[in-house]
Amino acid sequence: MFVSECLNVNEKGHLTIGGCDTVELANQFGTPLIVYNEETIRKNCREFVSSINEHYEGKGLVYYASKAFSCLEMCRICKSEGLGLDVVSGGELYTALKADFPPEKICFHGNNKTDSEICEALDAGVGRIIVDNIEELRKIGRTAAEKNKTAKVLLRIKPGIDAHTHEFIKTGQIDSKFGFALETGEAMEAVKLALAEENIELMGLHCHIGSQIFDIDPFILAAEVMIAFIAEIKKETGTELTELNLGGGFGIKYTGDDNPESFSEYMKKIALSLKATAEKYGIKTPFVMIEPGRSIVGAEAVTLYTVGSVKEIPNIRNYVSIDGGMTDNPRYILYGSKYDIHCANKMNEPRDYMATIAGRCCESGDLIQKDAMIQKTQEGDIIAVLSTGAYNYSMASNYNRVPRPAVVMITDGKPRLIIKRESYDDLIANDI
Repeated sequence: MFVSECLNVNEKGHLTIGGCDTVELANQFGTPLIVYNEETIRKNCREFVSSINEHYEGKGLVYYASKAFSCLEMCRICKSEGLGLDVVSGGELYTALKADFPPEKICFHGNNKTDSEICEALDAGVGRIIVDNIEELRKIGRTAAEKNKTAKVLLRIKPGIDAHTHEFIKTGQIDSKFGFALETGEAMEAVKLALAEENIELMGLHCHIGSQIFDIDPFILAAEVMIAFIAEIKKETGTELTELNLGGGFGIKYTGDDNPESFSEYMKKIALSLKATAEKYGIKTPFVMIEPGRSIVGAEAVTLYTVGSVKEIPNIRNYVSIDGGMTDNPRYILYGSKYDIHCANKMNEPRDYMATIAGRCCESGDLIQKDAMIQKTQEGDIIAVLSTGAYNYSMASNYNRVPRPAVVMITDGKPRLIIKRESYDDLIANDI
């Protein structure tokens, strides 16, 4: 019935997450409210780790893509589960370090790292820096030399794979702002430059073909392309790279129409492909890294809102207005993202009312979902939007000077605040 096993309905006919009544959570913490379930987050972490242990003899490391949802508590969970951390900014790196995350298990990403971020990454001693372009490669080499350090890097390669996802979240094809292109010879040029740089140690390659992908075949094809390139590098330079980061992008269940493969099945097929392709080209199977983010946290959270009004326009549309919107969930206005939506206090009633869930911002496109089937609602009802654990809080804004919501984690059936609700004083804290 639900997108995650952490969701259920109690005897009151209320939606629950991790055994907690969402209506009571809304009353206790206020709305909008994002609620995560720790047990299933940890379960997802362990499934990724065990899939590498089972199918790839443990020759790999899972890096949580913190851009999906970054906070101190999420970093602590990843640390305790033995994951690495993928960060894409100085802010995400700072958060990780404040959570005492081991820097050697951090990969630093980004297509246009600032000078200060490169310095911060080198000073922190991050395990790998993922290099995006020639200028950045030279800059990292110069900065590392100035600091008398050696930067261990992976080169981000565009494998030329169309992952059949939303245009804005395709990142593996040649027309992309990310990485080095194979087709133009740019990637080999970057390899040779990295090998020549005295203060750079080229460890391997990285690729990422997109997001919210359900088909395993594009991942397999990308792996084969990357192994072939490692073999080409060995043939041309004599250096055999030992690491391959295959990125993330694994799809999750947003609605009943989504049917993602299990993590284990993904790794089983990828491992077989990596081993066979490496054998074909006569190279060693590389140490493999993957970067799940959405697939660890996405389906393990709900966002709760309070209905302010219901506006029915005969023969046109019904608008259910909530006390949040694009400030805490911009994914609909960006991608037209689909969600499973319920009236949390009326779960035993039929979902036979078509409504457009409208946000509170002064923006006509501020919607959470258009023409969703939900229970008949009225002022004061609690709306629950499922699968809001990834790219919701992390993309939240203060548009219209709306404070960002509180975030709660359910641990062993009990709620605890992990991010405070912003106050009006927080909004003007940096104003002069």
